[in-house]
Amino acid sequence: MHLAKLLFRNAFRHRLRTSLTILGITIAILSFGMLRTVISAWYAGVDASSASRLVTRNAISLVFSLPLSYKERIRQVDGVQQVSYGSWFGGLYIDEKNFFPNFAVETEQYLKLYPEYVLSPEQLAATIRDRKGCVAGRKLAERFRWKIGDSIVLKGTIYPGEWEFVLRGIYRGREKTVDETQLFFNWDYLNETMKKTVPRRANQVGFYMVGVTSPSRAADVALAIDRLFRNSLAETLTETEKAFQLGFISMTEAIVIAIQLVSFVVIVIIMAVVANTMAMTARERIAEYAVFKTLGFRGYHIAGLILGESLLITMTGCILGIALTFPAASAFGSALSAYFPIFNVAPSTIWLDLLAALLVALVAAIFPAWRATTIPIADGLRRIG
Repeated sequence: MHLAKLLFRNAFRHRLRTSLTILGITIAILSFGMLRTVISAWYAGVDASSASRLVTRNAISLVFSLPLSYKERIRQVDGVQQVSYGSWFGGLYIDEKNFFPNFAVETEQYLKLYPEYVLSPEQLAATIRDRKGCVAGRKLAERFRWKIGDSIVLKGTIYPGEWEFVLRGIYRGREKTVDETQLFFNWDYLNETMKKTVPRRANQVGFYMVGVTSPSRAADVALAIDRLFRNSLAETLTETEKAFQLGFISMTEAIVIAIQLVSFVVIVIIMAVVANTMAMTARERIAEYAVFKTLGFRGYHIAGLILGESLLITMTGCILGIALTFPAASAFGSALSAYFPIFNVAPSTIWLDLLAALLVALVAAIFPAWRATTIPIADGLRRIG
């Protein structure tokens, strides 16, 4: 108790300097936490992917389609439990600022492959019955204040024209890491329109989603599917959902690396600030440490006092920074929900904050502690008066 009181009094002997140092640490930890959360948001799709789902696409590029006739052949592959399909629609709601992911899918089977999308049986049945029916995520519906039965018009970019849908269902995520900003509609609606307007684009799908009987069989099933369509006009590339998501992230790998570097640079900068504060503190108290030595205090006692003071300052700033990270992340996530549908502060980010603060406290205390414990008593006492 007396030790804690002594540390507190020492730490706040120069209140303005200590307060500014704590403020700097708070801002640094807040920045570090936000940058780490951005990186986590980048990988949210990977973390949410299932090991029992495969994605089959055209081997040349995702831009090229696959024949609808592949579905039954894929279903017959040993180890395949369920098959569905879909196409990236890429429609715009009013204008580009209102972008959100939208897909034409085989609604019933596709949503069965994603049990994490929770939708009532009544709403699912209503969506399937209505050719123009669509399902939107909870956050997306709240963003545009959509209600069941509302008419939604998307401007086609890949499929030209204005496409009118009727909102028949609103899904929510089983976990808070599930993306609730997507829109799905019946693929039959798209296909029937293509048959009338551009027949050569009819009966073509962008990808197949394949559910396997066991995650341990995923690799064998993927090879079997690709072998099935080898040397055909549209060869396939089948990979796990996680590998598929990582493929997208690899396109922006440079951005992710840059954010990671900046987050660590923030910690290095604040480490220098705290080290400077502790060095000034130790230099001012050399005489006091010399008196401690004459009273019988050992070097590790003095080093402990300096380290404790450093820990008190950095951990105070760290706790304040962590406390501010949650409201800041909530506000940031709401403002940029179109780009980061999942923006939650991960537990690993909090642990990294604490680890970074502990590292800063230790490194900042090394030199002042060495200086205070090695200076001769006579040199220290000479500074009194």
